[in-house]
Amino acid sequence: MTRPPLRRRWLKPLMLGAALLAAMTWLTLPASSQPQQPPSTAAPAGLLEFTADERAQIVAHGPWPPVVRPDASNRVATQATAVQWGVSLFFDARLSGNGKLACASCHQSARAFQDGLPTAVGRLNGRRNTPSLLDSAQARWLGWGGSHDSLWAASLTPLLDDGEMHQTLTSLGERLRNTPELAQGYQAAFGQALPSDDATLAVDVAKALAAYQSTLVSTRTPFDDFRDALSRGDAQAAVSYPLAAQRGLRLFIGEGRCTVCHAGPRFSNGEFADISVPFFVPGGVDSGRYSGLQQLLRSNYNRLGKFNDAGGKDPSAVGTRHVILEPRHFGEFRVPGLRHLSETAPYMHNGSLARIEDVVQHYSDLNEDRLHADGERILRPLHLSPHQAADLAAFLRSL
Repeated sequence: MTRPPLRRRWLKPLMLGAALLAAMTWLTLPASSQPQQPPSTAAPAGLLEFTADERAQIVAHGPWPPVVRPDASNRVATQATAVQWGVSLFFDARLSGNGKLACASCHQSARAFQDGLPTAVGRLNGRRNTPSLLDSAQARWLGWGGSHDSLWAASLTPLLDDGEMHQTLTSLGERLRNTPELAQGYQAAFGQALPSDDATLAVDVAKALAAYQSTLVSTRTPFDDFRDALSRGDAQAAVSYPLAAQRGLRLFIGEGRCTVCHAGPRFSNGEFADISVPFFVPGGVDSGRYSGLQQLLRSNYNRLGKFNDAGGKDPSAVGTRHVILEPRHFGEFRVPGLRHLSETAPYMHNGSLARIEDVVQHYSDLNEDRLHADGERILRPLHLSPHQAADLAAFLRSL
């Protein structure tokens, strides 16, 4: 016989009983046997939901401070005695011809080791902004045009320039030999008597100055704390980073494509670019990287010369050996690092933009007609809304 269908009124109690039995059984299982709920991936309030790719790009801007490889071309780059003498020299006006100008006159420690002026006083007056020395030991090229390939070579040029410290190799050598305190400082730093060759002595002075400048590393910032929190998956720590800065960061690594040039922990690829800033100066033009390369290649003090302490074993010399001067370099300038940006105004190679907001607006309204016609076009106007511009400025201030 066929079983009669189960009446509807019995179905519900049976189902409830089975569910209750299953629940009681689940509660008696050890915790390790209980099915685990997947962790929530939703970002907590106050934290944007960055994608895996965005997180990877953010993490690539650290860690900070980085491990810096000593400059092989400078034998005293990490020696404490040389650093100590370099500090003394940096603030010593006796290095200048008239005894009134020191390195610190233009690179002021209270101003992030720059002077706060649109353009430098002296040889580059009316042409170029004084760059900060913070993190300069990590730079591949020094100067807005990249006319130097080492920190010590960049330190030597102002000493011997008529428009700056107004020394010659001979006069600088005489100043050191005839000033007991300076002579003693050299002996303590280098462990030997002053060399008779004026050029060697001048280079050693520059190398001591570079040893000190290599210690000038910018401090950690709110961005670094945020970056580290994302890296270790600590969402609760990451929420302390302002939302405006987070939105600006997303724009920086995304739609703005700023990381094409401002990459890595220093926020700079260390190279050169035409960014549509006019390069006309009183009496002509500032050709930027083009003239910088000309100066570099004819210098007796580049990494290919006899003053490189590592000689052919210097791994950084390969860059100088293989650079090629091309027309596209005309009007290109060094991509600066963006750390401690709030302390290094005004901005651009000619100091033409006074505020961070002005820099953001420059890229928002970029004049493409000023860019090189040859080569790959990387830059384009961002056409930022007022809110986007404010967010991007907030991010840059967090650096």
